[in-house]
Amino acid sequence: MRTRQKDRDVPGPGAPWNEIRPGLWMGGHHWTDPAGELQPAIVTDEFDLVISLYTRSGHGPPATIEHRVAEIPDAALTAFQIDQVRLLALLAATATKTGRTTLVRCHAGYNRSGLVVAQTLIELGYEPRDAIQLIRQRRSPWALHNALFEEYLLTGLDIAHLLVGLES
Repeated sequence: MRTRQKDRDVPGPGAPWNEIRPGLWMGGHHWTDPAGELQPAIVTDEFDLVISLYTRSGHGPPATIEHRVAEIPDAALTAFQIDQVRLLALLAATATKTGRTTLVRCHAGYNRSGLVVAQTLIELGYEPRDAIQLIRQRRSPWALHNALFEEYLLTGLDIAHLLVGLES
């Protein structure tokens, strides 16, 4: 399954991860240093929970850290994949509410992680547009540049899940 969309016109993030709200972080497996060089983002013990929507060997976290993996594409999602996003967002919201530091990551930390983090913020009481705006402010203006993911959030994942399910 292809999980990485090529983003030739999108600059890489300037940090491995960014705090979106207290305890909730968004990031990727790679970032671009000040010299413009691509660097690996390797998780050690910075977080209590890591949710990965893309994985790569050697990028952590260690076995002592709770790690949930659900590889999803940076493209149209199936009803099952939308359901995974909803469940991971609930997990992240619960972890955040209970004071656990949580990282949600994908390849660059823009789209897939943005979808889960935005839904987490919605679960925590944010309006969808406010969640999207906060992510773009704290992570990057390029975050959630996948227009389909933004549509899923604005429509509501429950409705998106039903509509996508009708198509299959």
